[in-house]
Parts: sequence; structure tokens; C-alpha cells
Amino acid sequence: MSNIKQALQDRILVLDGAMGTMLQAYKFTEEDFRGERFKDYPIPLQGNNDLLSITQPEAIKEVHAKYFAAGADIVETNTFSGTTIAMADYQMEDLVYELNYESAKIAKEVAEEFSKKEPHKPRFVAGSIGPTNRTASMSPDVNDPGYRAVTFDELRIAYKQQVEALMDGGADILLVETVFDTLNAKAALFAIEEVKDERNIEIPVMLSGTITDASGRTLSGQTAEAFLISVSHIPLLSVGFNCALGANLLQPHLEAIASKTDFAVSAHPNAGLPNAFGEYDETPEEMGAQIEEYLKKNLVNIVGGCCGTTPEHIRVIADMAAKYHPREIVSLGAIEESF
Repeated sequence: MSNIKQALQDRILVLDGAMGTMLQAYKFTEEDFRGERFKDYPIPLQGNNDLLSITQPEAIKEVHAKYFAAGADIVETNTFSGTTIAMADYQMEDLVYELNYESAKIAKEVAEEFSKKEPHKPRFVAGSIGPTNRTASMSPDVNDPGYRAVTFDELRIAYKQQVEALMDGGADILLVETVFDTLNAKAALFAIEEVKDERNIEIPVMLSGTITDASGRTLSGQTAEAFLISVSHIPLLSVGFNCALGANLLQPHLEAIASKTDFAVSAHPNAGLPNAFGEYDETPEEMGAQIEEYLKKNLVNIVGGCCGTTPEHIRVIADMAAKYHPREIVSLGAIEESF
């Protein structure tokens, strides 16, 4: 995997945009989500986007290809909710391995096609590991602050299963993303280290937190700098932020960490803030102009898009990123060790 380390030295790498935004355009019905295999499933499945890797694999393949064609170096697997904890909502815990394996396999096939066509620009697959719909740090019950809906160990076990399947399916990188609770993230990172030890292999790990509002903190209460400090003991490829905010609002938080870490820095913000209908209105050009400020200030090594972003957004970002040098990684210290 030395080529991703080399690629990071050579240029700013571009991550893909939103999978969910692209899938909405297909207007899949309940029947489409079910496919033949789940046509008699006892509960509704519409909205379970991860399931589409099994029931609508061609659509997933098409989305990945559109992002690569737009200039992305890295695409994320369609596995944001791919843990037993998140899949419990659909009573599909037993499908977790297959969902992750198939998602990684699809993305890897597309990546290899593009890498073969353009050997000078190798493409990578990041196994997307979402935060789950539970938090280990806080109680969901205001009347019982000591209560937890999930334990660290339950998270670790769930993440481990996801990690093994993503690696088996061919993921080049693991991306622990949209971290709103650092304890959840630590369970994922612990699980990754466990799998690496058991298999005696290395895999680069990206970590991306989310600043949830104008307070400049994660949901579990950490500032950007505190978040960085609390995860810096792990040998990461990159650390950064995604989701929740548009590119302009995310900038101060990137500035807070860019000068304080030897890791690469990543950012994949939303296309602005959602409107009253929950839609994102920021055009590729508007978002691109804000991203360019990151590049001028030398803040990032990896940049892409989250909610509301499309291949058009990524094309603008990729064209712009090509004009700038990557943020200098002062010492590859921890990164070197992870390859």
C-alpha cells in the first residue's frame, strides 16, 4: 500500500461525494430495495441503502464509476450503516458480513478498471465505517444520565465484523467517519488494530470527525483540537472532518488541527447547510470556491464531499486540487509505521 503514501506526497487526493444523494436520484421503490431475494421480507426495507449493494449492485457500481470519472482518487464503500447495531433497525444483523464484503468487492472492481485505464492515477477504495445510531458516551434518556444504549465492547465486536468483511472484499483503506462520539470511534479503531494483529497485516486508516453545530464541538463535547489529541496515539493515515457543516464553516476547525499533526488532513464537507426541505442547494462552483480557501491556506491532503454533493461537485474540486500542492506532512512518523 506504499502507493497511497506516495500519492499523498505527490498531490492532493480527492475523495468521492455523497452516495445517498446519488441513490435518491434513482427513486428506488420498496420493491427495488427488496429485489427478488427479499420480496417476502416481513418489515419495510426502503431506505436501507447498504442493502442496495446486494439488490441493486449495478446502481452502486454506476455511482462509483461516476465519481472516479469526475476525478476522485478514492471512493467510499456503500457501508455507512454496515454494522449489526445499525442493521438491527431492519432485522438484518445476519447480513452484515455479506453487505460489507459485496460493497467492497463492487467498489474494488470499479477502482481496478479505472486504475488499469489510467495507471498514472491509481484509484483506491475506502471501507466506510459509520458511527452507528448509538452513542457510548452519553445517555439517550435525560432522566437516567448513567444509562448507555450500547457498551464499548458491543461496539468493538460489531465494528470488528464490519472491518473483517471490508478487508476481505478488497478495501485499500478503512475510513472511520462522521464521528460524533470519540468513544465510538475508539471502539472502531480498537477493532481495526485487533484485526491487524490477528492477521499480521497493515491497512491505512482514515479518521473523520463531525463538528455538529456552531459550538465547534463534536456531539460528545470535544473541540477539534481535543478530538485530534484523543486519537493521535493510533497510527493513522489521516485525520479530519466531514458532514454537518458546509465548507466555509468547517474551515476554522481544519485550521485548528492542520498545524498540530503529522498525519495527513482530510475534509469532506456538505454542500452547504440543508434548506427547509432538508435539501442542499450549494452549487459545485459555490462549494469549489470555499474549498479553494483550504488549498490556498495549505490545510488539506485529502478533500471531497459529503451530503448533497454529486460528481459535478467532485469534478470542480478535483480540477481545483490539481492546481495546488498538498499540505506538507512534516514527518511521516506514524504513517510510515502503518505500511
